[in-house]
Amino acid sequence: MVEKRKIVLIGTGFVGMSFAYSLLNQGGVNELVLVDVMKEKAEGEAMDLSHGLSCAPSRINIKSGDYTECKDANIVVITAGIAQKPGQTRLELTTTNAKIMKEITENVILNGFKGIFVVASNPVDIMTYVVSKVSGFPKNKVIGSGTVLDTARLRYILGEYFNVYSKNIHAYIMGEHGDTSFVPWTHCYIGCKNIIEVLEDRHQDISILEDIYTDVQQAAYEIINRKKATYYGIGLALTKLVKAIINDEEQILPISTKLEGEYKHKGLFIGVPAIVNRNGVREILELRLTEGEQEKFDYSWDTLEKTIQEAVEPLKLL
Repeated sequence: MVEKRKIVLIGTGFVGMSFAYSLLNQGGVNELVLVDVMKEKAEGEAMDLSHGLSCAPSRINIKSGDYTECKDANIVVITAGIAQKPGQTRLELTTTNAKIMKEITENVILNGFKGIFVVASNPVDIMTYVVSKVSGFPKNKVIGSGTVLDTARLRYILGEYFNVYSKNIHAYIMGEHGDTSFVPWTHCYIGCKNIIEVLEDRHQDISILEDIYTDVQQAAYEIINRKKATYYGIGLALTKLVKAIINDEEQILPISTKLEGEYKHKGLFIGVPAIVNRNGVREILELRLTEGEQEKFDYSWDTLEKTIQEAVEPLKLL
């Protein structure tokens, strides 16, 4: 009997369909169901993807459907919500998307879903918190895309600067998926050599690292200013996360997950390196941060906490 590897995607906008297209190209699942309030769009997207199956690496049953499809799904991926507009921060999306996230989560749970939630809707740390609260699922089974995309951007830019393949760059963006993120440079490596040591050996000013971080932090805004939205990068990042779960890869990814005392905080979701397998989040890897890095983490946490208090709690969604 073939193992069921079923993904339900809720939201067939640019991000959702970039994920679906990436998943089709990489393979690894045998069923993909598209769900959207715009049912005809979901139907059309399923048809369009299915027509390319003969060119894909493996067969996938692709179709549109409704929330009843969630009952036997391994993973529900949520990309639905209002998109970020030019000049708008991710946190400004909170109030509207929190309402959408509550409704989606309730519908998924009502239809008997027992798998793992993967959330990509922005602001992703807060939307993941909402899904967790509404669903009541254990923390390992609710995962936000966190800073997986930010980290991919960081590794790409560092690779370009040092002329090294980005897969040989071991560095993470931590904190909020947004303006208060930061890089713990003391834990960043090119191969097995610390990045600060590499710069010192080259007699280069380490201040270049902050310039690189700024490029990463502003990347989404720069893309939005040019093409109105970002979606290819997050589509690939979501595929990497979903495959880490479905393939039981025990892979370390900087996801948005609930802290319970790690990094001196508890109760909210935020981007930190964690080990991901078929059960979701296996373990958070707690890095030893410098005093300055901890201050940046605290600021990012406080920003998320304040936004939840101001934009989510008054809605009485939870």
